[in-house]
Amino acid sequence: MSLATDHDRPATRGEGAPVPHVRVAILGTGFAGLVMALRLREAGETDFVLLERADDIGGTWRDNTYPGCACDVPSALYSISFAPNPDWSFAFSRQPEIQAYMQRVVTDRGLRPHLRLRHEVLEARWDDAASRWHVHTSAGDLTADVLVSGSGALADPVLPDIPGLDTFPGPVFHSARWRHDVELAGKRVAAIGTGASAIQFIPEVAKEAAHVTVFQRTAAWVVPRLDFPISERWKRRFRRHPRLQTAFRALVYGIAESQVYGFVRRPDFLDWQKRQALWQLKKHIEDPELRARLTPDYHIGCKRILRSSDFYPALARPNVSVTSGLREVRGATLVAADGSEHTADVLVLGTGFHASDIPIAKRIVGRDGQRLSDRWEDGVRTLRGITATGCPNLFFLVGPNTVLGHSSIIYMIESQVTYVMDALRHRAARGAATVEPTEAAERAWDDEVQEKLQGTVWNTGGCRSWYLDDNGRNTTLWPGATWAYRRATRRFDPREYRLEPARRGVTVG
Repeated sequence: MSLATDHDRPATRGEGAPVPHVRVAILGTGFAGLVMALRLREAGETDFVLLERADDIGGTWRDNTYPGCACDVPSALYSISFAPNPDWSFAFSRQPEIQAYMQRVVTDRGLRPHLRLRHEVLEARWDDAASRWHVHTSAGDLTADVLVSGSGALADPVLPDIPGLDTFPGPVFHSARWRHDVELAGKRVAAIGTGASAIQFIPEVAKEAAHVTVFQRTAAWVVPRLDFPISERWKRRFRRHPRLQTAFRALVYGIAESQVYGFVRRPDFLDWQKRQALWQLKKHIEDPELRARLTPDYHIGCKRILRSSDFYPALARPNVSVTSGLREVRGATLVAADGSEHTADVLVLGTGFHASDIPIAKRIVGRDGQRLSDRWEDGVRTLRGITATGCPNLFFLVGPNTVLGHSSIIYMIESQVTYVMDALRHRAARGAATVEPTEAAERAWDDEVQEKLQGTVWNTGGCRSWYLDDNGRNTTLWPGATWAYRRATRRFDPREYRLEPARRGVTVG
């Protein structure tokens, strides 16, 4: 089925050479971008590009190469449903295997000709007269009828605003920009943060560093990661019997989904995980003072529940110490919030990502020349986490309020892509140049989502998490079951949109 309309014409730039034009420009080559590209090809659409700022594909799994990097979602759920991988080596896949899997998908499914590596999108500006996007990249310009943002929530690291950080004499780097050229053996290493990345790299760093000082601002709930190697026998079974792997995936999905009720309705249903975390803490941390420091004071689930079986044993090592959050840097001296002073040779930042403020919004200029970040200054609002008023023909994947705390984001991505593909089919069938949600539909959806979030553990659990924006609104998480979101995005509803033809008197192309 063709997704093109009569309005999809090549663009020209004044009297100069033609500007390259595509029907669909996809931003990013993580799982979101790849699933979108695969579905386009499946529909017979080949006039699209994947714009990637780096020199390789992979998104999060390209950027995060720190020691111990692994997925905290079971491998059974962490692949594209229509491109299964029967060869995972562990129940929880390691970064190199995930990146290799994505590389295979790109090669085997014929996506490489569509890649535009080292094309960082500096600005995407909507041209209302021509009904298309002008995309300015670090490697040149192009135009596109449709823009799909798959930039993701974990793309841009947060660098903490700590006084004196620039005075530190040794190497300083974020976990998502790991310096493999920095030798850690025999060094004093300061690890800032105890989030999902830090609990993976700290145990590995502790094995070779002379000493590791962990600066912890807020304790996390850490449950055991029930990891194990997958035998060659089971790999052969999955290869020979794809339905067996599909059935196993469904079983793991059901187990993961069973947690939703605890997050959104009855926080006490998560107490069994709290007991697991406390049991693990007591087993590995004998020092009562340290154990108290590592015990969270908020309800489990308010922040992301972390999975690790080697984090607490690492903190119990004689060459590891835990202190409060980092308050100030005075050269090689690091001052903690409790006033204690520590010295280090290397500083590693495990300080998370810009998840709630959506950095790509600063580079998108919609109708009337308004930046999307300015439109969202008082709060992020979208329709189904996918479309936004003022930005015709723009679709978000892993958009606002579509991230999960319990299952695989790939499931959500596939739901969103199904919706986008249906929107493009409606656009083509009606010969429309633009698709844009109405303000009423966008506000109604956002109001419903925010209302559902009010009683969840994320909003009432007594913590301040990266799920919340500066105004305290949860603009990150989906407040329900993943199957409920899939049902809400199964079909595009044209009644919620304005589908408009090109402006009269304007020649497109």
